[in-house]
Amino acid sequence: MDLIKAIEEQQKRPYTTQFKVGDTVKVFFRIIEGKTERIQVYEGIVLCMSNSGTRKTFTVRKESYGIGVERIFPVHSPRIVKVEIVRAGKVRRAKLYYLRDKVGKAKKVKEMLGGKVSAFIAEQNRNAEAAARAQEEALKAEKASEHNASAK
Repeated sequence: MDLIKAIEEQQKRPYTTQFKVGDTVKVFFRIIEGKTERIQVYEGIVLCMSNSGTRKTFTVRKESYGIGVERIFPVHSPRIVKVEIVRAGKVRRAKLYYLRDKVGKAKKVKEMLGGKVSAFIAEQNRNAEAAARAQEEALKAEKASEHNASAK
């Protein structure tokens, strides 16, 4: 059991954005198609967060052409480049599954306003950007070392 926990601890991300249920977020997700990589942005409201540790996940829901689409993301996935907070939501529930049945204005979540909230969001987004840059540099260095090793 301790071996599994040790392996899981190695796979944790050094920095994760501190968002909560009800927040509107942009998830920058790396998609690999053959030899090409691209980053897809998935913007929506966080419905729920599940589990803890390295297995922690969050569900994001968005409306796409009038149809609700939900996607579950692992928090510590290496394919998530960064999570950017767009708006902080004010909710009184841990799971927002009731939003699935709502239509129109009833689907809205109250927004938290104020200087402290906007400063917190700006700080979290700056930290996420810095962590994404550091992760990208590490990937480039790893690819360069692989390329140099294969060239020899």
